[in-house]
Amino acid sequence: MTPTRRNRTNGSLSMDVSPTNKGLILVMVLWIVMLMTTTVAIVSRTGRLDMKMATSAVDEVRCNWACRAGTETAIGLLNEDAKVTDALSELWSDNDEDYNDVPLERCIYRVYAIDEAGKLNVNTATREQLMALPYMEMSIADAILDWRDNDETVRAEGAERGYYENLPFPYTIRNGPFRTIRELLRVRGVTKDLLYGEDMNLNGQLDPSEADGELSPPMDNGDDRLDEGWIAYLTCYSYENNVDADGQNRINVNQADEQQLQNGLGITAAQARWIVQNRGGGYPNIAGLINQNSPKEPPKDSTDDGNRADAIDLQTFSTIADKITTSGEAMLPGMVNINTAPKEVLVALLGGGDQDEAVAESILADRLGRPYGYQSVADLLDVSSMTIDKFKSIAGLLTVRSNVFTIRCDATADVSGATRQSECVVDRRQSPCKILYWYHGANY
Repeated sequence: MTPTRRNRTNGSLSMDVSPTNKGLILVMVLWIVMLMTTTVAIVSRTGRLDMKMATSAVDEVRCNWACRAGTETAIGLLNEDAKVTDALSELWSDNDEDYNDVPLERCIYRVYAIDEAGKLNVNTATREQLMALPYMEMSIADAILDWRDNDETVRAEGAERGYYENLPFPYTIRNGPFRTIRELLRVRGVTKDLLYGEDMNLNGQLDPSEADGELSPPMDNGDDRLDEGWIAYLTCYSYENNVDADGQNRINVNQADEQQLQNGLGITAAQARWIVQNRGGGYPNIAGLINQNSPKEPPKDSTDDGNRADAIDLQTFSTIADKITTSGEAMLPGMVNINTAPKEVLVALLGGGDQDEAVAESILADRLGRPYGYQSVADLLDVSSMTIDKFKSIAGLLTVRSNVFTIRCDATADVSGATRQSECVVDRRQSPCKILYWYHGANY
């Protein structure tokens, strides 16, 4: 037992504490202090985490609305844009002030507007055009064609319903037009690497993580050149309204009579007579009005005895090219805008050969000197390396105007670093623009 003694001063009893007991008490006190310190630290950390989570949640909301603001900005510019032609030099595309690092409510957003008509339409492209794209293989091209057709006939290297329904996780083939470009990922052989290339964030820029080889995703070859992937060259939305620069219906040279041609196009009676006399079973496209022997200028003698027929000269063709058509359809699917198409798309349209690559480069160089782009597809005849025959082979696939655009927006919060991305495909044929596709989330 612990001995006790009486206090001489007041007579109270006190307990003698041994050194061992004092050590135990000290250890207990230290444990209690440590426990309280740990509890305070945990509570403090939890509080900080809660604060960060709350801040991040608030910043995500800010980023969401910043993306919406950037998207609405681009839509506003597209609505105000003159629809005579569409080129990459216009404000809807080239706009540092409204698009690049725009501050908004403690966020910064960037906007990217992409013309879908500058791409090859996967719903109308031929096998040869698809094969001209980088990294394309015949088995994938045939599988794409089989996916979009409405039959069960398997192409030489394609795949139809049987292949997809016998996969470990089966699904049904579309057997119809692609509805979104990401639907390509369901086609046999198409991978994310092929579709997105090195540009996984779809900002069209070579970011550090996209030029460091295998050090960080995405995988890239480290050649300091951005491989954008097929999503930069393929679309499923593009079309052209069959109207001229003034919004008037074009004149069908395969159906109009001489008087309609003369009055609607402002050409001579002899020229209108020549168009009717030479159309036979129908011109395949508007370039059917010219050939290697077409004169450069109209004849100086305009006397007409009622039997004279003057061939369409190149000068006259250039003035009427945007006013004429060979189709009775109101909408022409898959038309490619020569003012916005990249080199890879132009090469695919031209045929994919080495000489076609040289012609594509000439087109790109020529359009750089045109602040408002080509005003008519006939302007391609001014390109030095463009021949009449080559022009005739692609004229029916080209346009200088666009209707459908993809708007991508990235937003980053100043404080928490939270990010948000959005993608919107809009059709401005009607006002306000019609939303064809919308995605909003943390990443693609």
